[in-house]
Amino acid sequence: MATKNITENALVAVIGDEDIVTGFLLAGVGQKDKKKNENFLVVDNKTSQSKIEQAFKSFTTRHDIAIIMISQKVADEIRYLIDEYNQVIPTILEIPSKDHPYDPTKDSIMMKVKRMTGSD
Repeated sequence: MATKNITENALVAVIGDEDIVTGFLLAGVGQKDKKKNENFLVVDNKTSQSKIEQAFKSFTTRHDIAIIMISQKVADEIRYLIDEYNQVIPTILEIPSKDHPYDPTKDSIMMKVKRMTGSD
C-alpha cells in the first residue's frame, strides 16, 4: 500500500447530513482554499450519488486530507467505492448520524481490520 506525504496541517474531510457537517464546521474542521475547494459535503435527499462519489474521490486524492469522516448512511450509497478503497491515508471513518445508528457489520474498513487481525 502506498502512502501519501501528508502535511503537518492535514485536514479532516466530512461527508454527511447537515447536522453532522454543521457540528464539525462549528468545531473548526471546515476549510475552503483559494480555488474554493471545500473539505466537506452536506448530503440531503436531493444530493445525487454522482456528487457524493465525486466528493469522495476528490477527498481521497487530496494530499492535505488525512481523515475522511462519512456518515454510514451516506457510505452505504457509495459502498462499492469504499470497498475498493485500499489506502491507509486518508483513513475512512464511518460515523453514525442522528437518525441512523452505527452498524459495525456494514463498515467495510472495520471488516478489513478484523480480517487482517484475525479477530471475530
